[in-house]
Amino acid sequence: MKTNNMLAATLGVATFLCAALAACGGSAQAQVPAFTLSSPDLASGTFSNHHILNGFGCTGDNVSPALAWSNPPAGTKTFAVQVQDLDAPTGSGFWHWAVYNIPASATGLPQGAGNRAASLPAPAFGGTTDLLDTGVAGGNGNYGGPCPPAGDQPHRYVFTVYALAVDDLVAAAGVPRTGTAALYSFVMNKGVGSALLGKATFTAKFSR
Repeated sequence: MKTNNMLAATLGVATFLCAALAACGGSAQAQVPAFTLSSPDLASGTFSNHHILNGFGCTGDNVSPALAWSNPPAGTKTFAVQVQDLDAPTGSGFWHWAVYNIPASATGLPQGAGNRAASLPAPAFGGTTDLLDTGVAGGNGNYGGPCPPAGDQPHRYVFTVYALAVDDLVAAAGVPRTGTAALYSFVMNKGVGSALLGKATFTAKFSR
């Protein structure tokens, strides 16, 4: 009887500890905060005219929105940002903005950072987008805002930040600096393997 009481007491303590730690079968694991991306300029989930393209029938200011990320994975050496319109009538989407080799010290990009190469934190550089050589972004490598066909349902613009364990994505991936956004997306998602430490996204919509 005494043995049974001791066993019951031991099981009771174990049950209490499991409930307190919210885990059984191992030591308690501290929950790692999620890597997140947001934009104070797009908090409503849509674009104001300030961030819309000035060209191809649109008359916006074409100013890149501010971005903010938090809780990047340990070991991050650089970040990269890409923006893609998933609903463009191209069969492959449409790339509006790309920035690579953003230093690990950065916690985001201020409004307008994508409009001039000198506004990006060194050694970051603006990558090739689908607005290449059109002139509407003010220069290759600059931000190009939304301008979907008139009458379309709202297009989804996906903003993604990548956390990478490489100092120089160009050298690590073995791709040209002028490579397409799709090529860079491939090497970041697949080509660099475990050097992709994490990514965070959000989606904003726009129609006209």
